[in-house]
Amino acid sequence: MRQLLGGLAIAALAATSLAAQSGTVPPVPDDVAAPPADAAKTASGVASKVVKPGGGEEKPLPTDVVTVHYTGWSSAGQMFDSSRTRGNPAMFPLNRAIPGWRECVQLMTVGETRRCWVPQELAYRGQPGRPAGTVVFDIELMDTRRAPNVAPPDVKEPPDDAKRTASGLAYRILKPGTGARRPSAFDRVTVHYTGWTTDGKMFDSSVARGMPATLSLEDVIRGWTEGMQLMVEGERTRFWIPQNLAYKGEAGSPRGMLVFDVDLIRIER
Repeated sequence: MRQLLGGLAIAALAATSLAAQSGTVPPVPDDVAAPPADAAKTASGVASKVVKPGGGEEKPLPTDVVTVHYTGWSSAGQMFDSSRTRGNPAMFPLNRAIPGWRECVQLMTVGETRRCWVPQELAYRGQPGRPAGTVVFDIELMDTRRAPNVAPPDVKEPPDDAKRTASGLAYRILKPGTGARRPSAFDRVTVHYTGWTTDGKMFDSSVARGMPATLSLEDVIRGWTEGMQLMVEGERTRFWIPQNLAYKGEAGSPRGMLVFDVDLIRIER
């Protein structure tokens, strides 16, 4: 990610050294020197081909926050950056990536892996310390979500298809989970979340900070304690939490009904 985001460059030698230490160097593609005949090309000159199809229809918007695994090579086959050598996927706003990378990812669906050939004028543009010429990326799009400062269209009130509990909590599943376990009221959980007031103002977001939060369900607002017990790992849910289940009008806290998008990453038992 640091190679992709303009002001946070990392030397190619350092990335290669890290890969050698970890023993997880991704293989150099056979077609790294030039796009094959079956690669698609955009009007700007970015070429790409699907390595593995995705499982859905949703494609990232230019302002989305994406979660990806990726590896980048020069056209000579030298790897200069890879999230896989670091062992963790990268999450960042798509509009902070180099132009050709951004353009290629917007062609993808979640779950897809695509190889992208990005010409120099859409990559690092001859900047000192950056790879010169065409660069090649293998990108796996693991997730995409709207920028946290962009409120959902239904932030003002729960839609008709939202489910409701006896307490007044409303919720709608945005992305089904991959697990079967649900947390108890006493568990610790690792989550990504964003919270808005009903006028669309974001007041808190782990997504904006780029780091998931681990917290105890005994130490959060009642609406969270109740809502998280409805979720399974891997699920993303939107909650509409009435004031009596949120901060109860406490001074210095957001007032009224609050809206949260929550990803349950892991139950920490």
